[in-house]
Amino acid sequence: MRKRSLIYVLLLLLSLSLITACAKPAEEPAPPEVETPEVEVPEEEPLVEKPADGTEIILSTTTSTQDSGLLDYLLPIFTEDTGVTVKTIAVGTGNALQMGRDGEADVLLVHAKPDELKLVEEGHGTVRYDVMYNDFVLVGPKGGDALEKGNDIKAALAQINEKGLTFVSRGDDSGTHKKELKFWDEIKVVPAGEWYVEAGAGMGDVLKIADEKMGYTLTDRATYLAMKDDLGLEVVVEGDEDLFNQYGVIPVNPDKGDMINAIGAEEFTNWIISDKVQALIADFGVDKYGEGLFIPNAK
Repeated sequence: MRKRSLIYVLLLLLSLSLITACAKPAEEPAPPEVETPEVEVPEEEPLVEKPADGTEIILSTTTSTQDSGLLDYLLPIFTEDTGVTVKTIAVGTGNALQMGRDGEADVLLVHAKPDELKLVEEGHGTVRYDVMYNDFVLVGPKGGDALEKGNDIKAALAQINEKGLTFVSRGDDSGTHKKELKFWDEIKVVPAGEWYVEAGAGMGDVLKIADEKMGYTLTDRATYLAMKDDLGLEVVVEGDEDLFNQYGVIPVNPDKGDMINAIGAEEFTNWIISDKVQALIADFGVDKYGEGLFIPNAK
């Protein structure tokens, strides 16, 4: 009897062990290791893009070289001669000079010689060369008799102030604006009032405003000649030695920024003062106006 009971117990234990073995899941093989490919992080691109081969320059210049058509005449020839293209930014001379200080241009073509020399002295430009000149003229309504024609700019401005005649100022810190303010200062007049309109615009737009208001304005001769057929304005004052208008070229110091195209700027500078281009400047406008709009004088 005891022997039979022992056999039952052993059979029970064996059954339990078999059940437990069947319930245990088989171990799954470990998944093979997969290599994670490396992802390249792109480098940050510069905010201002220029061709990697340096075939573009930024020219910051006064509006008169743009409005007169001179740049449209010269720059395609420069590109043909050198393979370098030019991005032009036409602003007032004060703004153009500031672009040089800020390293936002490669080369400057402007017309405020004292400020240009100061820019170079301060180290923002490497050198300055005379390029060409023309003159300023005072223009006013055709057939108007409020102001006599003459060759004394300061006397004419004094009459404009005394009579309250409409005068449209560039008001944009351009070379023309600087010249005008110098004249007012020399005759001890602070221009203000309804007669004095500060346009804050380029030369072409100021001529249009003066035309619309039947007023007077100081302009470079080149821009006036290029637009006179569409304006009811005529020259009132010319020939005063104080109306001389010199233009200069300045390559921006490459230390102003990594993006400065110093080689292209030097190439443009040497090109525009070369004998070939000085002759081109002398011829510009002769066929259409009977006289050159600019007189070359690079040394």
